[in-house]
Amino acid sequence: MFSRSLLSTTRILRTSAVRQQIINTSFVRLLSTETKEAIEKAVESAPVVLFMKGTPESPQCGFSRSTINILGQLGVDPEKFAAYNVLEDQELRDGIKEFSEWPTIPQLYVNKEFIGGCDIVTSMAQSGELTDLFVKNDVLVEDEE
Repeated sequence: MFSRSLLSTTRILRTSAVRQQIINTSFVRLLSTETKEAIEKAVESAPVVLFMKGTPESPQCGFSRSTINILGQLGVDPEKFAAYNVLEDQELRDGIKEFSEWPTIPQLYVNKEFIGGCDIVTSMAQSGELTDLFVKNDVLVEDEE
């Protein structure tokens, strides 16, 4: 009797594990080669790249607005900056999250290196790390003397 019960429990566990694996696999999204290449090209398009909701002139979320404000306050050179509106392209919006393995937008890149989202950018700005990073990468507007 006990062995039958154990066998039944083992089958249920095995079945549950298989079901969970199928469920997990069905939610895995693979970034298309085309989207990956487009994102890589965007990341390489300028020394400072921001994937955001909206545009720098008209951010469409508070986190994007905050990130743009920080970049402006620190003096990022507009000639060395590119922004991409993820609201214009669903493939970009989904793809950038997978590309960076970061679940939120905005996302900041400096010289092709992923820095983080609004929370990381804010923290780095407050500590002075972001200014140091920008100085090191020569992306700030030069002082006119």
